[in-house]
Amino acid sequence: MDLESIKDPRFLKQYSNEQLEQFACDVRSFLIEKLSETGGHLGPNLGVVELTLALHKEFNSPKDKFIWDVGHQAYVHKILTGRANQFNSLRQYKGLCGFPKRNESEHDVWETGHSSTSLSAAMGMAKARDLKGTDEKVVAVIGDGALTGGMALEALNHIGHEHTDLIVILNDNEMSIAPNVGALHNILGRLRTAGKYHKAKEELDYLIKKIPAFGGKLASTAERVKDSLKYLLVSGVFFEELGFTYLGPVDGHSFEDLFENFRYAKKTKGPVLIHTITKKGKGYKPAESDAVGTWHGLGPYKIESGEVVKPASAPPGYSKVVSETLRTMAREDERLVVITPAMTVGSKLEKFGEEFPDRLFDVGIAEQHAVTMAGGLAAQEMKPVLSIYSTFFQRGYDQLVHDVCRQNLNVFFAVDRAGLVGADGETHQGVFDIAFMRHVPNITILMPKDENELQHMVYTAGKYEGGPIAVRFPRGNGLGIKMDEQLKEIPIGKWEVEREGSDLAILSFGPILQKALEAAERLKKEGISVKVINARSIKPLDEEMLISLAEQNMPLITIEEAALQGGFGSAVLELLSDNNQQLIVERMGIPDRFIEHGSVKHLLEEIGLTVPSIIERVRTILPKKQQRA
Repeated sequence: MDLESIKDPRFLKQYSNEQLEQFACDVRSFLIEKLSETGGHLGPNLGVVELTLALHKEFNSPKDKFIWDVGHQAYVHKILTGRANQFNSLRQYKGLCGFPKRNESEHDVWETGHSSTSLSAAMGMAKARDLKGTDEKVVAVIGDGALTGGMALEALNHIGHEHTDLIVILNDNEMSIAPNVGALHNILGRLRTAGKYHKAKEELDYLIKKIPAFGGKLASTAERVKDSLKYLLVSGVFFEELGFTYLGPVDGHSFEDLFENFRYAKKTKGPVLIHTITKKGKGYKPAESDAVGTWHGLGPYKIESGEVVKPASAPPGYSKVVSETLRTMAREDERLVVITPAMTVGSKLEKFGEEFPDRLFDVGIAEQHAVTMAGGLAAQEMKPVLSIYSTFFQRGYDQLVHDVCRQNLNVFFAVDRAGLVGADGETHQGVFDIAFMRHVPNITILMPKDENELQHMVYTAGKYEGGPIAVRFPRGNGLGIKMDEQLKEIPIGKWEVEREGSDLAILSFGPILQKALEAAERLKKEGISVKVINARSIKPLDEEMLISLAEQNMPLITIEEAALQGGFGSAVLELLSDNNQQLIVERMGIPDRFIEHGSVKHLLEEIGLTVPSIIERVRTILPKKQQRA
């Protein structure tokens, strides 16, 4: 079948298991070919091909609701629901989203991008169904990594307590972005080898019913035998104790096993958990043998060799600069430890872990726990560094406020992927952290202009004893500038003049500062003199320099690759207002809307954070200055 001609999944109802197996091969070939050009989440999707086909054959989407946790494993679902012809534009500007998207299809009933949300959403949909008196099935698909998230455990507890009719499919491939950690992961490991408990229980029920005059003591004895069977056949009864009927382990690549368990689950009252075992990357050897998460999500690659296409030479990545600087510091300071919420690979911490295995803590997908654990370490005079993506740091906001900043603890937040990240889109853009951090008392916020300044900021933050401190840094590679051999501390609360000028000043930080410098150079040819300031200390601001600019009546433009509402520009306006300074201030940054997927270049053009946009803004401001004079 031509996959790009598919309109909806109803055709699967007519397929035999043999036809489904052939079709699964076609889907895998399609994914391997298309993603070799666009990049994307290949490993997770290759692992759920049979599972997704079986779901769409056995259930009736969109009446029945499929909720994909994280959502990066929904490519097969997108193919079956009429979007295969859009895969050439996957994760590209104005193209097909890499995650479920409600405005793309009626089959996408829940949008996601962060882990561990599916069970709570499924509970809400199931309760809505019950209140409305309808009969659709609600099915949540969650991975073993996402199941370790606190929100997923909260939902499991509530679902079991309410005895709500819904189906949870646990897609257990033993790896999320990196190898999973924790006691729950160990429970699942034991379950994988435990056999099919529910079948043995059914057989025991059948035998008991054959006993004549069944009742009284004999009945209660039989129930105790059945309960004991749980513990005998299943080394962990975690889900049954929470109120779920546990089915599994199930071969997630066997249509026969999947259909048998789906049909059993549909007939069972209350919540059911189907524990499926799948192989991440199945059908493509480079992805199957991936032990470090490279094939979880990646850019273009060569199909034959599995070689990821990369530039011949590139400057060091910002994440690697942070990790290597921390390694250097850890050799001198035994108190320095690093925490990561399942991002050892993404944050380039593998070598740190190899050198200091007892001082790197991967806590799994548990951002709230990570923040408070860092606070606990700091309270005992350790020097904890929490390496965390900006988008995931959002989940630890209460812990930032209540547990770290309120106690003024010396926690260093290394905020990775700050700013626009591109192809992963609106759920992953790191644009809100300035706004949600800067209004919290006691915290310091810094961002470097390049990789060299970054290593010095990391060193500064590691030495800082004045309370919590955050260093933001972007995704991708540095600018390729020379790196200093000797680390040094940067004065906090002090900005740096990058270029002198007299007509107008631009305040910016991070890599986008380079656009301000380029704009200033072009404007010089028009006779316009622009001062460019590296406002690397976002909190505290350089009050002395800012007031000096105001006293010179120099108009200002603030530029930030972050949300304008509550951001750096807002902080500048607040400080000027508090000091009764009247000054022209224009702000440039991320507008008040979610920014979708696409290359960072395209996104910056869309929102007007480009050199021509900066030049145009300067031209519109300067006449205002003349009018005021």
